[in-house]
Amino acid sequence: MIAIDVPLWAARLRALRRGRLWSRRDLEERLIEAAGENEPGLPSDAVRAWEAGERRPDAGHAELLCRVLGMDEADLFVGASSGTTLWHHVTGIPLVPGLFPEEEEERVGRAIERPARADTGTIRYFERLSGACAAPDSRPADVAAALGPVLAGVETFRRDAAPLVRRALPALATRDAELISRMEHEAGDVSGARAWSDRAIRESRESEDPLAEMFALLQRAGLVDAAGPGEVVAAAVAARARTGVPAEVERLSRRYEARAHALRGEVELCHRCLEECLEEPEEPEDPDRTGEPTGREAPVETPAELCAGCLVDLGRPGGAIAILEGEPAPAAPGYLAAYVLARTAHAYAEAHERDRAADLARRSLTLARRAGAARALRELGRVHLPPPAEARRRVLV
Repeated sequence: MIAIDVPLWAARLRALRRGRLWSRRDLEERLIEAAGENEPGLPSDAVRAWEAGERRPDAGHAELLCRVLGMDEADLFVGASSGTTLWHHVTGIPLVPGLFPEEEEERVGRAIERPARADTGTIRYFERLSGACAAPDSRPADVAAALGPVLAGVETFRRDAAPLVRRALPALATRDAELISRMEHEAGDVSGARAWSDRAIRESRESEDPLAEMFALLQRAGLVDAAGPGEVVAAAVAARARTGVPAEVERLSRRYEARAHALRGEVELCHRCLEECLEEPEEPEDPDRTGEPTGREAPVETPAELCAGCLVDLGRPGGAIAILEGEPAPAAPGYLAAYVLARTAHAYAEAHERDRAADLARRSLTLARRAGAARALRELGRVHLPPPAEARRRVLV
């Protein structure tokens, strides 16, 4: 039996907070906002003390907690689902409200406790959970932190689960590791992004699925500012080295390779890769194709953004501006929108359009701070605004 050393309500509070991808500070801010001016203030370190079971919220704070969490007081402080709460608390796997029926939560909890009970339904549970953790409005660091325990939970089935379940684990682990790597990249953890990408490639090879390995290598090629141009070229070339490579993989790998050549100032190689992309035929859409639950196939940047990035790095901002301004601005996730704004600000700065560059940089900075978008902040660090026109005229005089 699973046992814990805190009251059940404290374990439930922690599991519910983590299931929403909130830090303790996030919950505190929501409680303060919900309290307004006429309700009880929040004691210092309150959330940590509640989750540790050191003290129970008083009536006023209990009401605030239920208001913020959107649940009845009886469900938070009494509740019938003790088993579900316990296994989420012990493993750290997020308890996402309303995502699964109670009986499914209980079945997965029993499988966690005894891996031999795991079945294909257990695998589907973790696939859906991974997709739910990657919500567009979540901060990348929070997504990575939530997915780490999910992947650790998957690992518990490696030895004792039935063969059918074990055969599905490498593919699931590959997708989760790729997603964690992408989120670490967006959150600014370069070493973490590389380490998780390494794991994704290892898992894809264990799955013996050539397509999974191609996408794992593509994901590595997308870490251009973490892996370095040489590694990006190697990963991009390896991704399309097999026979029967889908045109989507072929085109995207060449775009990533072009970006690496652009960073090294290799103009001809960059243009050759981009031209080869245009020569690849578009694949007809397969009506029977189903999307991956974790969004593995979605590149970090669109093809147009990758091409524009090449032009900025090659010192040709005019062409980059034409491409970026013709693209619809991404609405979500926030970290990608912040990066595109930063990239566009960089292009305008290189084109000596100070006012436009400054406006875009301010908008990107605001969004990047809110979204936890460290990659966008790094790009903003490359934006060097030209001096105002008045200053340039004074220099000339």
